[in-house]
Amino acid sequence: MTVTANGSTPGTPENPWGDTKTNTPATGVNLGPTRRPRPVFPEPLPRETHGPARVVAMVNQKGGVGKTTTTINLGAALVECGLKVLLVDFDPQGALSVGLGINPLQLDMTVYNLLMDRTVTAEDVLLETGVEGLDLLPSNIDLSAAEVQLVTEVAREQVLGRVLKPLLPYYDVCLIDCQPSLGLLTINALTCAHGVMVPLECEFFALRGVALLMDTITKVQERLNDELEIEGLLATMYDARTLHGREVLARVVEAFGDKVFHTVINRTVRFPDATVAGEPITTFDPSSLGANAYRELAREVLSRWPQPATMAR
Repeated sequence: MTVTANGSTPGTPENPWGDTKTNTPATGVNLGPTRRPRPVFPEPLPRETHGPARVVAMVNQKGGVGKTTTTINLGAALVECGLKVLLVDFDPQGALSVGLGINPLQLDMTVYNLLMDRTVTAEDVLLETGVEGLDLLPSNIDLSAAEVQLVTEVAREQVLGRVLKPLLPYYDVCLIDCQPSLGLLTINALTCAHGVMVPLECEFFALRGVALLMDTITKVQERLNDELEIEGLLATMYDARTLHGREVLARVVEAFGDKVFHTVINRTVRFPDATVAGEPITTFDPSSLGANAYRELAREVLSRWPQPATMAR
């Protein structure tokens, strides 16, 4: 059994992040991996009604930082909190669909058809997943053509928002998994979103593109969507045993302050195992550190959102 420096076991309520380098200073304040006092996030109230959905785009132009993993597992954790969640696979690689056990190559209808064919409705594309309350708009390689074809469209940045609008009254949260690019598809996601979440690998090269991403978000706020908010930056693939990981996380907190989530997602082999199984880690290994971390993240994001959009009506 692993025990932290302050005597708590990773994965327990006292240490849901699973970090192993946490110390309790002489003041008695329990610090999390971000070196800030650990908050206690309340359990969300049960919901009696659903909708309209808060739309959140998962964005980072660097690949392999945990966007898809976060979309799947945060969505599943929010469902455990009693919310209805819609996931949108907005990456031509179709990784979100694969991670939920769907073969993108066998799909007749995807989000591409929804974008480009006005006779196709959202109900034609919508799929149920293996998790009750968690639905998916899938994608495959066809979506790569949309970026070129949308260039000539009027209001090309607002196409995704138009096709999602009929679905939003039936869900509490809509999470959009964006491709590793700041192209037209990602701009579409930012234009229709209420918030943007930035998964950020705790590695030096992951920091380099954050300034460009923040500049893009600012331009979208000024020109296309003045209601867009930065939900926060989420540290992923964190290994508290390495000095490099701790230094990168410290730099992120120094640069972005309270915009950095207290919850940190540790590196673990259980995430790829869950992907191979085609299900969220919350059902694949419910008691794992990764599952507990995403449950903690769900409580944290709910505590940050405006109450009418996230709590019982």
